[in-house]
Amino acid sequence: MNRNNTFEHDACGIGVIVNIDGHKDYKVLDDALHIVEKLEHRAGKDATGKVGDGVGILLQVSHSFFSKAMKEAGIENADALGEGDYGVGMFFLPQDNLKRTFAMRMLQVITEKEGLQFLGWRNVPTNPDILGAPARDCMPYISQCFIGRPKDTAKGIDFDRRLYVVRREFEQSSEDTYICSLSSRTVVYKGMFLVGQLRKFYKDLQSEDYKTAIAIVHSRFSTNTTPSWNRAHPYRMIAHNGEINTIRGNIDRMLAREETMNSPIMEKDLDKIYPVIQKTGSDSAMLDNTLEFLYMNGMDLPLAMTVIIPEPWKHNDFMDQDRKDFYHYYATMMEPWDGPAAILFSDGDVVGATLDRNGLRPSRYYITDDNRLILASEVGVLDIAPEHVVRKSRLEPGRILVVDTKQKRIISDEEIKEMYAARQPYGEWLDRNLLHLTELKIPNKKIPYFSQEMRDRMYKVFGYTYEDVRDDILPMAENAVEPTVSMGHDVPLAVIDNKHQLLFNYFKQLFAQVTNPPIDSLREKIVTDTTVYIGSDGDLLNENSQNCRVLEVNNPILTGVDMMKIRSLDQPGFHPETIPILYYKNTSLERALEQLNIAVDRAASNGKNIIILSDRGVDENHVPIPSLLAVSSVEQHLVRTKKRTAISLILESGEPRDVHQMATLHRHRGL
Repeated sequence: MNRNNTFEHDACGIGVIVNIDGHKDYKVLDDALHIVEKLEHRAGKDATGKVGDGVGILLQVSHSFFSKAMKEAGIENADALGEGDYGVGMFFLPQDNLKRTFAMRMLQVITEKEGLQFLGWRNVPTNPDILGAPARDCMPYISQCFIGRPKDTAKGIDFDRRLYVVRREFEQSSEDTYICSLSSRTVVYKGMFLVGQLRKFYKDLQSEDYKTAIAIVHSRFSTNTTPSWNRAHPYRMIAHNGEINTIRGNIDRMLAREETMNSPIMEKDLDKIYPVIQKTGSDSAMLDNTLEFLYMNGMDLPLAMTVIIPEPWKHNDFMDQDRKDFYHYYATMMEPWDGPAAILFSDGDVVGATLDRNGLRPSRYYITDDNRLILASEVGVLDIAPEHVVRKSRLEPGRILVVDTKQKRIISDEEIKEMYAARQPYGEWLDRNLLHLTELKIPNKKIPYFSQEMRDRMYKVFGYTYEDVRDDILPMAENAVEPTVSMGHDVPLAVIDNKHQLLFNYFKQLFAQVTNPPIDSLREKIVTDTTVYIGSDGDLLNENSQNCRVLEVNNPILTGVDMMKIRSLDQPGFHPETIPILYYKNTSLERALEQLNIAVDRAASNGKNIIILSDRGVDENHVPIPSLLAVSSVEQHLVRTKKRTAISLILESGEPRDVHQMATLHRHRGL
């Protein structure tokens, strides 16, 4: 079936159990499976009720189990391997024997080329008979590989980085094989199951030799896409309940900043790792890609999670200034991955949970007297006698909760964020380098003015109707308020209307299909922020004061005075240039877009980093490129050429006329 990966949303069930002191036992695994079996109402299934949307579990690599499993698989010198001396890979291989043999051989070649020892393969014992026919028909060949740790590489993250490079190289070369996990600390068992089938399908999970201190479980409810084995959770570092609404922009920015990121740890391997994000994945998979990349390149796991999904800070009057400065610094480089989401994450030593800034996904947790933390998307997922509960609470919006099994303690949201906020003088860096549009001097120039005759002409050029002026523009001009209308959209679809409609209208109708209610920007001011930053993005992987040398704009809609200020900028790090989005009326639109992209490339080569796309100058020979099309074309061109994070786009146009059109432009990264 051909399906569009961009229309994917979910509302799933999640749970985690961790022994806080790090001791490993089978009870953690067994109880985690009980949790996911209780989350049946959170797990989707097909009409027959025999095939699930996906269920999975992330565990620590159990040496007590895998030392025996390697011997049974005939792997030489298994006795000589200690805990952390080998990596375990969970592979979904092709059922076709020739393709499978080729993929297995390729992995071995890449592993040895990277200086690691390939130890061998193990066929994972499974029970396919319990599956529904559709799940069994598309079931992959499931195997585990084992890779030895070189003597010059330390256990833990150093070894996992080398395994990460092997995995990424393999993924660039193989489209038929999916790697659920490849790590010396964690392993993922998952598939296209009903919640009760996970335990029965994987015989490994029934062995009491499998001892772990951490277990993350997930039951998937796939609302808008066909389920698959690969798309079951957990991924390599996260399990995710919700959706990332800003995913398209997040992907583009992450791919574009590959040009500007310099890794102090993995610089020589970046070409093997890129692209950071695999665009064929779901929103959860791409979030996992990003988190894993930041973590492998030296960013602490809780820090990376905090940077990707920050708490609301701009209008929080109760937050201390150091923490605000920390968030402010990273906001100049990294856009939030925003949407209703509760996320569990782990590297095998640290396990944590975080919640979106609106708190739109529930997460309840218990701490028991046997030193365990149990967190899930519901209450009642595990039977615990009340006298054994030391504490029960919920994860609050924008907050993070972390258990470090090496330190054998829970680290609170306050402690984590105070620690990171105190690492660098972020406030001092911002004071020295951040420019504010409101504080720039106004140039001694006149704002361009149109006569009524010219305005009437422009109305025709940009397709204004009498209703646009009467119902939208005049109320805003007279009362400084947006006209109130229903959220529904019942006019003919733009693509089939016999009258010419603006490109904006297609996106408005697309947006009207979303069921999330609109946010009240006044009542919910604390979680909304319209601030944007103009200039070149800093290097996300290296903290320094120059990263926040950008221009802060508190509102994405600019006035004529604002535009004059930006055009007159003459300071180090800010180089504006205006590029017309006009073309001769006899030229094809496709050709006009090509020329526009070439002009942007030329400006970038000349050191310009603030590009103003303007449709001023329309006359009888020059017509404007539709503004949304111009912005989107340039945006995608800059993403492809890896220049997007080095350049800011501003649109100066007479076409956008209502709030939704302004928002659509902003979503397509035009200011």
